[in-house]
Amino acid sequence: MRNGNAGCGIRGAEFEGLRFDVSGVDHCSERPVDEFRILHSAFRISKDSAFLEIPHSALKRASFIIARMNSTRLEAFSDAVIAILMTIMVLELKIPHGANLEALSPLLPIFLTYILSFIYLAIYWNNHHHMLQATKSVNGKVLWANMHLLFWLSMVPFVTGWMGENHFAPLPTAIYGVVLLCAAISYTILQTTIVRHHQGENELLAAAIGRDLKGKLSIVLYIIAIASAFLHQSISHVLYAAVALIWLVPDKRIEKKIDKEVRNEK
Repeated sequence: MRNGNAGCGIRGAEFEGLRFDVSGVDHCSERPVDEFRILHSAFRISKDSAFLEIPHSALKRASFIIARMNSTRLEAFSDAVIAILMTIMVLELKIPHGANLEALSPLLPIFLTYILSFIYLAIYWNNHHHMLQATKSVNGKVLWANMHLLFWLSMVPFVTGWMGENHFAPLPTAIYGVVLLCAAISYTILQTTIVRHHQGENELLAAAIGRDLKGKLSIVLYIIAIASAFLHQSISHVLYAAVALIWLVPDKRIEKKIDKEVRNEK
């Protein structure tokens, strides 16, 4: 590829036998070669064309196409937040003062609650990662929906400590379920927002999710567990553990859809 620029503007460029004339646009910095490759791809120019003049408005539209947001930073930020939440929970575990097993018994409720919450955060990280692997682009609504999810996940260390410190009392057990319920609902909102974004561009995710029976079942079980906390806390604990077990079973829906799309592209 060759490009020629005089003074403060690029006069034109050639790429794969095509001439791009951008003399009408004032550029005070050199443009990389890759820009013209992107323009070539964005406008889908045929090699049979001998000359193409790109007006300023077309360049602006091309810049918009190039600048479309992907999920890279969204995923990196979410990974960091979840990692911090896991770290906060383990730091909340108190060191026993004794050197025998009896010294550990008062910490058993806290430790069991920590294990359950750690599993939940791991499940959310895993599912969040798979979901974004099937996501081609995001927008502002998706970003805020993701922040909504992270807000409820950030409450997990608090309710984990509260329920453990109070030995699974009714109210802390119910509030623990409320946070899990809100996290599940916010995840569903995020999922739906991604699927509806950009005129079906994320249809791969929509196809992988299907009717999302596991998600709907989880929400129902959370509601039952919250109500059961004021009757018998053990019922709530069993239901919380049951939901975690449902999601611990490997979910291959998204992986299968991605693999199928890769094979079709080949």
